[in-house]
Amino acid sequence: FYSNPGISFHAEHGLSYHIETVVDGKSHAFMFDYGLDFYGVSKNMDLLGIDMKRLEAFGLSHGHYDHYGNMVAILKHQREKLQKEIPLYVGEEAFAHRFAKRPDKLSDLEQLRREEIEKLGFAKIMEIKDLTPIVPGAYLTGNIERVTDYEKGSPATLIKRGDTLERDFFMGEQGLVFNVKGKGLVVVTSCAHAGVVNTTKHAQKMTGIEKVHAVLGGCHLTGAKPEVIQRTVADI
Repeated sequence: FYSNPGISFHAEHGLSYHIETVVDGKSHAFMFDYGLDFYGVSKNMDLLGIDMKRLEAFGLSHGHYDHYGNMVAILKHQREKLQKEIPLYVGEEAFAHRFAKRPDKLSDLEQLRREEIEKLGFAKIMEIKDLTPIVPGAYLTGNIERVTDYEKGSPATLIKRGDTLERDFFMGEQGLVFNVKGKGLVVVTSCAHAGVVNTTKHAQKMTGIEKVHAVLGGCHLTGAKPEVIQRTVADI
């Protein structure tokens, strides 16, 4: 398909991973985050030849619509191919209602609804707080410890708790960690609301492995102060 000018990949504001690990010669596959546009993401999956029957798990990094927006649609569309009781791993407050402060208004970012997934009747929601294997060779970080003094997140992100809107520090945000044979750790973020350095240090601490081979994913540094960017680059 690369040589066909009429066929191209869909791009959007959103994130979706399909990841495979190989452990002792056996391949394992899962999805982590789901993007926004069902038709665009589904087209990409078809172009890449992703076999949904091989998926062993689903994971969600955090409750922002550009990461969960397409999840229910994918589950519904692919339900005949998916394993029964397939686990869906989420962190704390993944189903919370979230908002964003704009210069002139408060934007409603909506929420992923647990009941929409439960009524499908085949995906099993697993809420985690600690380092957790999602498939062999891949681990969810659990709640990421905050150790740097400059990765504070954005004051514009809000979460609704009861009747109150509070600053959202994304304490339940999940990243991914892999220990690649002969290489070291590969750390995969989503947005890294917790901070990409915090996420990497947490991966080192939780696995007991210091060597980091690669860090992939978002850093959420758009609009950050130059000194924050410089310290992030220096610490990585």
